[in-house]
Amino acid sequence: MLAYIIRRLIGAVLMLLLVSLVTFGIFFGLPKLAGQTTDQLAAAYVGKAPTAEAIQDTKERLGLDKPIVVQYGNYLKGIVAGKDYKAGPVTDHCPAPCLGYSYRSSQPVLETLMDRAPATASLALGAAVIWLIGGITTGVISALRRGSLWDRTAMIIALSGVSLPIYFTGLVSLALFSYTLKIFPGGGSYPPEGFTGAPVMWFQSLVLPWVTLAFLYAAMYARLTRAGMLETMNEDYIRTARAKGLPEKTVVTKHALRASLTPILTIFGLDLGLLLGGAVLTENTFGIPGLGQLAISSINGGDLPMVLGITLITATSIVGINLIVDLLYAVVDPRVRLS
Repeated sequence: MLAYIIRRLIGAVLMLLLVSLVTFGIFFGLPKLAGQTTDQLAAAYVGKAPTAEAIQDTKERLGLDKPIVVQYGNYLKGIVAGKDYKAGPVTDHCPAPCLGYSYRSSQPVLETLMDRAPATASLALGAAVIWLIGGITTGVISALRRGSLWDRTAMIIALSGVSLPIYFTGLVSLALFSYTLKIFPGGGSYPPEGFTGAPVMWFQSLVLPWVTLAFLYAAMYARLTRAGMLETMNEDYIRTARAKGLPEKTVVTKHALRASLTPILTIFGLDLGLLLGGAVLTENTFGIPGLGQLAISSINGGDLPMVLGITLITATSIVGINLIVDLLYAVVDPRVRLS
């Protein structure tokens, strides 16, 4: 087990290096290959009326005049050991892990990401609990009552949930429950201080985003659970368990459901990892100041260090959660052995 975890951690580090290399090359290397000069790159971060002195200072400060390999090496060095940034006569030290400074706000990228991360984590984790419980429960009942009215109704709703885009269901829920019935607060009501400052407002502002986001994923998980249960219920060991006189509840939960959860865990790791990197459509629909909303504003503003930082956060979330999922395989399905 320990050797397996060490191998996976080494693989995770290599994967993150590859992601950072590709992303860095796209943002900083491709413009040069397309014919853009360093002066043009620097002018984009100076202002509307850049002077030659300001462009030269920006090139030196951001290291845009150096080879792309050197720039990438300095970026990795900042993550591992920190980095010094010169702004005129003043030198700022960015401690490790340093993801650089925003071109637009001049704030440390990591500090900004940590300020936005709690909102995204609250949205993703809350919705994950709802869609796991709702999706798996619906899928199990549909499989046990195959062909019934419940089964057909649940699968129609599931198909609708998969088909309808999040910005449609989000806007409909806002129009109905916030602006018409006035049961929940409208978009943009997420408190700046988060859960610690206003827990009641935090909960009320996230109910609709949780349900809307969970509706999309619960539908898919219900279909996957139903298909897995229908396949598993016909296995020989299920008939053996029933022949031994085990209660139907034990047969379903301890034997059939456990064997059906392996693909659910796989897709759950990918879904949750992506959402922890920013639920872009949901955050923008409901005005939640998370990583997804920050990613859109950074892309529109050309804030490359911020976009690169969000990309690394997303990749880290996916790699880390999938490592946990791989370890859970052996717990859920005894047939899986980690070596």
